Amino acid sequence: MSSKFDFNKGLSELEEIIGKMESGDLSLEESLKYFEKGIKLHRQCHGALSSAEQRISVLSEEDNYTEDKPLDDI
Repeated sequence: MSSKFDFNKGLSELEEIIGKMESGDLSLEESLKYFEKGIKLHRQCHGALSSAEQRISVLSEEDNYTEDKPLDDI
C-alpha cells in the first residue's frame, strides 16, 4: 500500500537537499545520494503539479469556463 505524496513536505525536503548540496560540504558519495533523492522528489512534485493542473482543467470545463489564462494573469 503506497501513501499519498505530500507536495509541501516534498518541496521542503527538496529545498533542504539543494541547500546541503550548495554548501559544498558533502563528499562525492553523499552528493550522489542527495542528487538521486532530489531527482525523485522533483519528479514527484512535478507529477503532483501536473495532476493538479489536470484537475483544474476538468473542473473548469465542467463549469463551461474554457478561456485559458496563464496563472500569472490571475
